[in-house]
Amino acid sequence: MKFAIIQFPGSNCDQDCLAALNGIPGLQAEYVWHKETTVEGFDAIVLPGGFSYGDYLRCGAIARFSPVMPSVVDQARQGKLVIGVCNGFQILCEIGLLPGALIRNRSLHFVCDMVALRVEVADSQFTHGCAQGTLLRMPVAHGEGCFFADDATLRDLNEHRQVILRYASPDGRVNPAVNPNGSLENIAGICNRGGNVFGLMPHPDRACEARLGSADGAIIFQSMVETIKTARARAA
Repeated sequence: MKFAIIQFPGSNCDQDCLAALNGIPGLQAEYVWHKETTVEGFDAIVLPGGFSYGDYLRCGAIARFSPVMPSVVDQARQGKLVIGVCNGFQILCEIGLLPGALIRNRSLHFVCDMVALRVEVADSQFTHGCAQGTLLRMPVAHGEGCFFADDATLRDLNEHRQVILRYASPDGRVNPAVNPNGSLENIAGICNRGGNVFGLMPHPDRACEARLGSADGAIIFQSMVETIKTARARAA
């Protein structure tokens, strides 16, 4: 099983993603430079965190025009799994694979902290094995992580069960006090209508070993592996 990790100028979590994914038995992850024009032949695509193109204009605004992105969009529309972490989430919103936008943190300060996340959709392609309400611990590190969308978009996200993760307290309560960036409705991660494209601001790649403070991030990547295995079994 092969995962592509897209490298942009300014990516700085690509190595974290590579180490986390290659630590999963049976999975091989490799870099794909942003100037490549295809990601065919991979089972899943990862857009890592960082500061693509120095965050000029706004986060993800230039990366969306990278030569590799038309192929990423094409593969996503064919149903291939795509995950965007932090800056990757911003890029997915910029290119239109996910709705809404990530704007400046309400505090106007860069936030670097460990947060609790409540799983809102237990049977998503990225949360297999997690009961609804399961709490995960992962770090955040961003200056523009405030999720924003208009009322109609928020209503659609909730009605179609596209809000996968919300910031929560250690006992699972969702309230403004535990929201690190001001995201509407404490939203930390969403998927597209098809369920195969997932964007989240927290870093599962930095939470794949207990010695780093949490291994909960591995659940996200392992869920992707199980989704692919299930799809292969059905096809066979």
